[in-house]
Amino acid sequence: MTTGGNEVEQPVEKLGLGVAARLSRYLMVLAQARKMGKETISSQELADYTHVNSTQIRRDLSGFGKFGKRGVGYNVDSLIGEIRQILRTSEHHNIALFGAGNLGTAIAGSDIFADHGFSVVALFDNDPVKVGTRVGDLTVRPYDQMREIVTNEDVVVAVLALPSSVAQGVADDLVDVGVRVLFNYSEALLQTPPEVTVHASSPAVDLLYALYFYLA
Repeated sequence: MTTGGNEVEQPVEKLGLGVAARLSRYLMVLAQARKMGKETISSQELADYTHVNSTQIRRDLSGFGKFGKRGVGYNVDSLIGEIRQILRTSEHHNIALFGAGNLGTAIAGSDIFADHGFSVVALFDNDPVKVGTRVGDLTVRPYDQMREIVTNEDVVVAVLALPSSVAQGVADDLVDVGVRVLFNYSEALLQTPPEVTVHASSPAVDLLYALYFYLA
């Protein structure tokens, strides 16, 4: 594929976890840079924001094609498109969010997913006080409508922002309806089949990781 004059070679095998993680970090920075109105960005700027060595950044990108110009840097829009192609996320994907508490409503009202081509199309809760209320552009749906809505909206990712005590049951239902990617904000250790990807996110873990490098 060619975008903006750059030839991109599609990976024939799955990326290594380290490469995929770094490319995702580059993409996050690039999306924010575009929102700030930046048209170009250097490998050193990417390094400053991602804490990945600039040589490693150039090595990661050069494995898939020729990007950027010496003395100019990378075109932000083009590089976003290229990395999305590499990560196979250039298409639009729908997300269902479970839990309309403080965290769930904050996620629903954020553009964190929209910046990367994802749309939160449904928000579920089993609290009758919350069901029917509006959160941004979404109406909180009762949990018993989950199977129908997830199927009709072609949901590929589910975000669990709910108590640990109910997370496994929701995960089981989602696996049963065909969702294969779960983003888990609860503290539960989810048991899922091998074909299901679970990404756990914990502010405490992220803080411990950051403090390790600060204190080391």
